[in-house]
Amino acid sequence: MRDNARTMNAYSFGLVLTGVVLNALAQSLLKLGTNRVGELDFSLGAALDTAARILSQWPFLLGFAAYGISLVVWIAALTRVPVTVAYPMLSIGYVINALIARYWLGETLSLGGWGGIALIGVGVWLIARQAG
Repeated sequence: MRDNARTMNAYSFGLVLTGVVLNALAQSLLKLGTNRVGELDFSLGAALDTAARILSQWPFLLGFAAYGISLVVWIAALTRVPVTVAYPMLSIGYVINALIARYWLGETLSLGGWGGIALIGVGVWLIARQAG
């Protein structure tokens, strides 16, 4: 078992990054799906209609698939990288989602939001540096 390993090689980093990117993509696809269907009713009486509306939209289906694949990749990453290194790397997903939201979904981000993203970038760099 290599849980105590403090280094992250290129393959391990690739697994972590792939898991993060797929997870971020899944989030953005789910948001795209909600933009397409509008507000959903999650009451018990509307469960079948809501499920049908969700399952009829390709962004939801691709988002579910991306989540599933990201889970498998993430498990593979956790077999090679300590959780104290891997988990903070999930912060990269915030950056990816902010960029997707801005350029793909047309959402805006304040100057403070961009500053927060810069701080996340510095934090991820520090953790990756410690692991490498």
